[in-house]
Amino acid sequence: MNSFSRSIVVTGDTICTKKMDVVETATKHRTLSEINRLELHRIMPLQPIVQIYEIQTPAEARAVIDCGVDHIGSVITDVDHRHDPILRNTIRLVREKGAVSSLIPLYSDMDAVFDTLAYYRPDIIHFCEQLDGAANPATASAIALQAEVRRRFPGVKIMRAIPIAQNDIDGGEPVLALAARFEPLSDFFLTDTVVGENGDDQPEAGFVGITGLTCDWSVAARLVAQSNIPVILAGGIAPENVVRGIETVRPYGVDSCTCTNAVDNAGRPIRFKKDLERVRRLVAAVRGSGYPFEVDGPVQ
Repeated sequence: MNSFSRSIVVTGDTICTKKMDVVETATKHRTLSEINRLELHRIMPLQPIVQIYEIQTPAEARAVIDCGVDHIGSVITDVDHRHDPILRNTIRLVREKGAVSSLIPLYSDMDAVFDTLAYYRPDIIHFCEQLDGAANPATASAIALQAEVRRRFPGVKIMRAIPIAQNDIDGGEPVLALAARFEPLSDFFLTDTVVGENGDDQPEAGFVGITGLTCDWSVAARLVAQSNIPVILAGGIAPENVVRGIETVRPYGVDSCTCTNAVDNAGRPIRFKKDLERVRRLVAAVRGSGYPFEVDGPVQ
């Protein structure tokens, strides 16, 4: 059962869900894909989903799925070597195991992105360009790319990273304005942390993520409250802080990369290598968080 179906409870002829104290219903005559698009953004899963990056091999994908991870994230770092049979087999295995695949291309060239989607066919394409405002020309280009992905690959869901500073001095208004522009063409938002005065100190130049640092959770919570699509909390998420993040932000799910990586002898994270014990601890913490409230009615 994947994360989409885990988020609903089927009772007779209706599909009943609960976000806080509101019960949503949808008739059985609508397809699951329609329910995903129309209802999923208004509900909380029975538990927050867990998404783990950067999983690049079938063996590691199998291992983290066995830990209970819902979304398996992979990344393509080199546009010139974007066809990787091992990574394609990883995404196939994720599908076979009933989990959800998410793929980040660290490039924005439209033709290269289309070629990537045709080759891998992931469940989710995850865009994480470092965008610094709703009015920036780069934002318009990113929106145009998402619109064309939506048109050409209607079966692929789109996740958009929303950059948030560690301590947002603007009260989150620019962040919320940026998200509002992307929402009509996105299926998920993912918060991630901007470092440096102008966001120019990111580990991957031009892209947000893998800092190992938390973003401003008060702004992330405002993003959840504003958004009509699911929001995944990322940025420095670890077994030690994930429950506090869930309680503060109330996200649809949580995402971890750097803080569940293995480390070298100097304590530095090793990219593309997971610490499975930390992954298990993260999943256990999320599953034991007691969030959200109980779903009304019988569960079949």
